[in-house]
Amino acid sequence: MNIQSPAKHEVVATDAAMARIAKITEKEEKADSLRISVEGGGCSGFSYQFNLVKDQNDKDDLVIQRNGAKILIDSLSLMYMGGSVVDFVDDLMGQSFKIENPNAVANCGCGTSFSV
Repeated sequence: MNIQSPAKHEVVATDAAMARIAKITEKEEKADSLRISVEGGGCSGFSYQFNLVKDQNDKDDLVIQRNGAKILIDSLSLMYMGGSVVDFVDDLMGQSFKIENPNAVANCGCGTSFSV
């Protein structure tokens, strides 16, 4: 990942992540954004949820917007994700969004579950 580490209260996305989101949402009539949230549960205690949405909460959402793509993260999830980098990888294991989270002290093998 060729991106500078974000500040503690920020989340950044790679060009690969933004390009993939733009490609996905251009075909969606009912969604124009990818919402990333942190939910309780998962193998390690918390898990990331990825949902295509249209609605943005102007008072609560962190918005990352670039090159025709938009990511939304609510303030509660941002408490767990601050300082993270959102990436999209296409490798031998498949295609997926990956989050490099400096707050996570343990990660599950599935890549979508973590503990703090």
